[in-house]
Amino acid sequence: MIKQRKIELLAPAKNLECGIEAINHGADAVYIGAPKFGARVAAVNSLEDIEALVQHAHLYHARIYVTVNTILKEEELKETEEMIHALYRIGVDALIVQDMGITKLNLPPIPLHASTQMDNRTPEKVKFLWKAGFRQVVLARELSLREIKKIHENCPEVPLEVFVHGALCVSYSGQCYVSQACFGRSANRGECAQFCRLPFSLVDADGKVIVKDKHLLSLKDMNQSDELEQLLDAGASSFKIEGRLKDVSYVKNVTAAYRQKLDAIFARRPEYVRASSGTCNFEFKPQLDKSFSRGFTHYFLHGRDKEIFSFDTPKSLGEEMGTVKEIRGNYLTVAGLKSFSNGDGVCYIDEQGRLQGFRINRVDSNKLYPQEMPRIKPRTTLYRNFDQEFERVLSRKSAERKIAVSILLADNEFGFSLTLTDEDDNSVTLSLSREKELARTPQTENLKTQLAKLGNTPFEAKEIKISFAENWFLPASVLADFRRQATDKLIAARRINYRQELAMWKQTDHAFPQTALTYLGNVMNSRAVSFYEEHGVQRVAMAYEKAAVEDAVLMFCKHCLRYSMGWCPIHQRVRSPYKEPYYLVSNDGKRFRLEFDCKHCQMKVKAEQ
Repeated sequence: MIKQRKIELLAPAKNLECGIEAINHGADAVYIGAPKFGARVAAVNSLEDIEALVQHAHLYHARIYVTVNTILKEEELKETEEMIHALYRIGVDALIVQDMGITKLNLPPIPLHASTQMDNRTPEKVKFLWKAGFRQVVLARELSLREIKKIHENCPEVPLEVFVHGALCVSYSGQCYVSQACFGRSANRGECAQFCRLPFSLVDADGKVIVKDKHLLSLKDMNQSDELEQLLDAGASSFKIEGRLKDVSYVKNVTAAYRQKLDAIFARRPEYVRASSGTCNFEFKPQLDKSFSRGFTHYFLHGRDKEIFSFDTPKSLGEEMGTVKEIRGNYLTVAGLKSFSNGDGVCYIDEQGRLQGFRINRVDSNKLYPQEMPRIKPRTTLYRNFDQEFERVLSRKSAERKIAVSILLADNEFGFSLTLTDEDDNSVTLSLSREKELARTPQTENLKTQLAKLGNTPFEAKEIKISFAENWFLPASVLADFRRQATDKLIAARRINYRQELAMWKQTDHAFPQTALTYLGNVMNSRAVSFYEEHGVQRVAMAYEKAAVEDAVLMFCKHCLRYSMGWCPIHQRVRSPYKEPYYLVSNDGKRFRLEFDCKHCQMKVKAEQ
């Protein structure tokens, strides 16, 4: 008997519409912002909308996780507690949290997941969180396959959640304070000012400009769609798509793409099974480079890679289409295998390394007629960052998710019975008291045709059996009503039989991996202090947001500019021609000193003193 592991595709939702489409396009779970205290302040949702999403998801035995993953002020704890009880009452399956103060509240039996904002990158940290009561741990994006496997081997019982797609923070999540330092907007409070997407110049200790006006902290977007099987074998159980600020077409396309990839793996690897019900039928071909991206990277999954950054632009490049062949009066010709459409958006990197773009007014074979002719050179690579036709398809209904059912229509001494059994073995039987009458013509195929008309229900007939002693006649209208009552009853049975996980939080006192916490512990309130003290932490400093720290490291980055320039003394063994320390200088004149911690393979960013 093969031991099976349930695998979860976890999709983002900015709002109710995105959440419903994530479910419809194959998500096993959706994460969505709470009314308050989520790490995307621009993506909050009402309790009413979250409840509607819960109802839709649970029909497919999919789960809804709500983000309450900011650090909390003392005066916010009571309101947070009340909100958590409200979320539990409407059926939310788990909360994704960062602040340990939440564990000291009077909580309902709702599971807690450890947010990546907790900086989860060691077996010791993951094991501590599991023993404390967290039911799933979201790992740091920077981990390699080897590191994920090591965590799984040391903590085999812990469901590990890994990011597989979307935007990358250049700093370890939860360890970035630059937005707070520069703009008074805390990333740990959901108000990140996107400092890492700004342009900077890189200068050396003598003031020599090494690089001018480039997006030196801006990374490409993660895409692990071809690495899913390796991640499964390393021990990942939940595959997370980033994007709680993305639009609905992004959610549809990316969720569908990963659904298809995972299903193809499951078809030949029976030890892995999907975590929810239903099969998706798509009205389009998912294609990841048609949705927002800055170009794709595996990040550090296989170790260091020079192709992780996007220095030219923090904006979406999209799909590579071909190169400019020649420029004529009001059109340009393109060499490439892919075709454009009227209304497409096109972008390119100009000779100064800046992103430029134009909208296509008309296409004639390989001739593009822009609305305004761009200043562009032959052999320039063109990207399509808005596919008019693709977006038009996604603007309509683009997927259906159906739960397989078996249908049995039988006769009995009182009349007839109709039994529906779904793929999760939920079964309902309805009886119809009716006097039987023989039909003049064979009825079996007609009865099957009528029973298969499941229309707008979430069900699809996999098998239909007619078990009659005689060739009985049933009017189509009677059969339709019989079928409708049975499907309604099966929907009710699925809701009743949905098993919501319960998790009572119990006080523990096992040792935290550290005996002292600096500002990096992100401790904002007395309840969080109490939690750490109960787990052996002897000194607890308050969060940077509560008490600014002199000469603080504002960003901890696995991305290293010394490596990106080719001067890493460890990996590249090349000596830099420039004098350290290096500085990042923003367009408004702010200077940030770079430090390189080769022992831990990190770059640190500090404000110049």
